[in-house]
Amino acid sequence: MNKLKDTDIQSAIGWVLRIGVFLSIGIVLFGGTVYLYRHGNEIADYHTFKGVPDFVRTGADILHGILTFRGRAVIQGGIILLIATPIIRVLFSAVGFILEKDYLYTGITILVLLIIFISMLSGHAG
Repeated sequence: MNKLKDTDIQSAIGWVLRIGVFLSIGIVLFGGTVYLYRHGNEIADYHTFKGVPDFVRTGADILHGILTFRGRAVIQGGIILLIATPIIRVLFSAVGFILEKDYLYTGITILVLLIIFISMLSGHAG
């Protein structure tokens, strides 16, 4: 049985980052195209601030908007994927450290993940 090398893990993490970034770019471009196709001829009204539409406020609303091909929801989904890409990278790092049986770095990586998730859930950054 071949032993997993550090370069194999680094290569996999690099591919995770590349795929995440390129996939999110593609999703945002697709969403922008859908949005421009449907709303490209509208005249923008900048006299009143409308804020974020209701269908992109929660995860379920964004998912429903993506499934119904609403341009702004698709763009929002691509941005969420872009934000999630480094978090997925940290998850892959933790798995790699577990496979290498490097328990110090596994603990540090899990601590970083906990800090990220606590920050996301609490709404406090830093």
